[in-house]
Amino acid sequence: MKEFLQDNIFKIVSETADAKGQECYVIGGYVRDILLKRVSKDIDIVVVGSGIELAEAVAGRLGSGAHLAVYKNYGTAQVKFQDIEIEFVGARKESYQRDSRNPIVEDGSLEDDQNRRDFTINALAICLNKSRFGELIDPFNGVVDLENKIIRTPLNPNITFSDDPLRMMRAIRFAAQLDFYIEEGTFEAITENKERIEIISKERIVDELNKMLLSKRPSVGFLLLDECGLLEMILPELHALKGVENIDGIGHKDNFRHTLTVLDNLAQHSNDLWLRWAAVFHDIAKPLTKRYDKRLGWTFHNHNFIGEKMIPTIFRRMKFPMNEKMKFVQKMVSLHMRPIVLSEEEITDSAVRRLLFEAGDDIENLMMLCEADITSKNTEKVKKYLYNFQLVRQKLKDIEEKDRVRNFQPPISGELIMEIFNLKPCAQVGELKLAIKDAILDGVIPNEYEAAFQFMLKRAGEMGIK
Repeated sequence: MKEFLQDNIFKIVSETADAKGQECYVIGGYVRDILLKRVSKDIDIVVVGSGIELAEAVAGRLGSGAHLAVYKNYGTAQVKFQDIEIEFVGARKESYQRDSRNPIVEDGSLEDDQNRRDFTINALAICLNKSRFGELIDPFNGVVDLENKIIRTPLNPNITFSDDPLRMMRAIRFAAQLDFYIEEGTFEAITENKERIEIISKERIVDELNKMLLSKRPSVGFLLLDECGLLEMILPELHALKGVENIDGIGHKDNFRHTLTVLDNLAQHSNDLWLRWAAVFHDIAKPLTKRYDKRLGWTFHNHNFIGEKMIPTIFRRMKFPMNEKMKFVQKMVSLHMRPIVLSEEEITDSAVRRLLFEAGDDIENLMMLCEADITSKNTEKVKKYLYNFQLVRQKLKDIEEKDRVRNFQPPISGELIMEIFNLKPCAQVGELKLAIKDAILDGVIPNEYEAAFQFMLKRAGEMGIK
């Protein structure tokens, strides 16, 4: 394993540990990733003894370029040097109480430390001491599991997941990230212990969901969450999309499977986390709006607008950020039907102007989401939609160049209207301002001050304002 430890930082840690008479090992995700040939700059060092003392000594040797942070309450220290982050911790053994995932920690051996690891592939350690430099310690056949793409726990999975239920989320996240298979007994233990997720904070759960969502094929993670029963507990609104109902021999598509297809389609074109969440939530209101009409079949009228209203409730419950990220997801959910409707009908300048105005700088993200939303198995239908979307894109470009309506503000402000007509704030001011905006978006007048001013005078006269 010496070939993986060529970076000078390992030589410095090795020499420092030997000088202090401490056993030390690089362990966990860094070892896993170098064996998988994945780039990793986060290094975990476990020390038999004080990890903080070794970190302080290593930082001293690295000099002024190193930044040391000590966390005495956790018995850990972090050294940042150039683009590398090294976490030092003393080897420990852990025990848990039923109502908390925070362990009771005692000093331990390397074996104790490997026993407490979540999965065999994360329990791999490489010795850094000179006498055994590069020696791999693999008590649970983690290398074999890496080769076979298997996720399993080092010890009894029921105990592992009951002690720290977040590990259930981590198992599913690693399966999605690495394209690994969760060993049967391990997955059964997730199912049996799913109720334990209730002691985990929403912030921790969301952190794992975000990492899962950014994987190459995020549907893998959501399918596993659904299969083990965690999805219904964490995101019941997404779980509610499952299933197909038939009336008079007419059924609708499974909106859960459709959503995952849209998500995977989008993931091929964008790594934007919040756009991916918009894909997850774009049809979230379909269960609430589902109706059967003998003439029309299954309908989901206004599911985009109701979905938009559902987003703040979901974000608040899940401890997502209640800021511009939420507003972006709301906007995508609200507007995701608009380009599709445009692609099915004759594309009018007015409709394109309004879409540009409402989407603003997010228009490209919206178009990517809408193109990902084309999931028909009819290849000719897909070709037709994609061709029509290209027409919509060209129309958007042409209108934007000509009319400059993206993110525009009407040339006439409410303050100017009040000043000209000697009005106080009232409904008439808002009505006039709206009429000017609509006239520009409908192409009645150009997006210019003089044209807007003349239009305002005319419309004010019609309203009896002098």
